[in-house]
Amino acid sequence: MAGLLGTAPTLGHPAVMNDDDDDEEGPPLPPGTKNYMTPAGHARLREELHALWVLERPKVVEIVTWAAGNGDRSENGDYQYGKKRLREIDRRVRFLQKRLAIAEVVDPSQQTQRDRVFFGATVTFVNSRDEERTVTVLGVDEAEITRGEVSLHSPIARALLRAKVGEAVRMMTPGGWEEIEILAVSYPS
Repeated sequence: MAGLLGTAPTLGHPAVMNDDDDDEEGPPLPPGTKNYMTPAGHARLREELHALWVLERPKVVEIVTWAAGNGDRSENGDYQYGKKRLREIDRRVRFLQKRLAIAEVVDPSQQTQRDRVFFGATVTFVNSRDEERTVTVLGVDEAEITRGEVSLHSPIARALLRAKVGEAVRMMTPGGWEEIEILAVSYPS
């Protein structure tokens, strides 16, 4: 990990890492799948790790140290909140380290089969109610539905993968199977 960030803790750093799997901070990866990520998504996670470890955590440690020196810790709000925030930061750092360690960075602009839907594609489709929608297929750690991004492992992405413009595919929705037609596929240049 140090090679990715320079000042980040190593995966075995005792103050940061443990083998608890119950402290996940994001969606789990389906078993046996790779953690694909775009270069931009990978950079965002590295920046978040850097901000937590190098900028925020030292400030919180300083506050906790100062608060601990003020006496009774049981009724010391600065101390209690600081310790809680340190646990949150450490949990997120562990999560980010694990995900970055297994990330497979894929640049969608390098896709050669631009007429089919693969990782990184922006796809416009229409459903049976004539509702048009556009989504971008990204990694599980970078997809944000409010920005029109869906996880590679989501039902919609699984339905769209490998399909071409003009093809109709079926996807499972909460209301049952729905057919959608692909209108356009594009990749960043």
